[in-house]
Amino acid sequence: MSNPVDALILNLLEWIGSTPRPYAEVIEVWRTSCPRLPVWEDANERGFLEHHHEPGRGTFVLVSAEGAEHLRKHRQ
Repeated sequence: MSNPVDALILNLLEWIGSTPRPYAEVIEVWRTSCPRLPVWEDANERGFLEHHHEPGRGTFVLVSAEGAEHLRKHRQ
């Protein structure tokens, strides 16, 4: 991976893992104001993440099927 954002997206997908994480937790850890490191934004635009709202519990973020496939292809 030549692009540092691509490597960080893989880290994000691994960090979320197979269990949905609360949206607030993901944003707190992964959101950045640096225009050169749009990890959260790029992962969403590429369809690697899904957002699921559970009434009374809040919004959760999980790795989409596309994200899991991307991770599988680029990590052994």
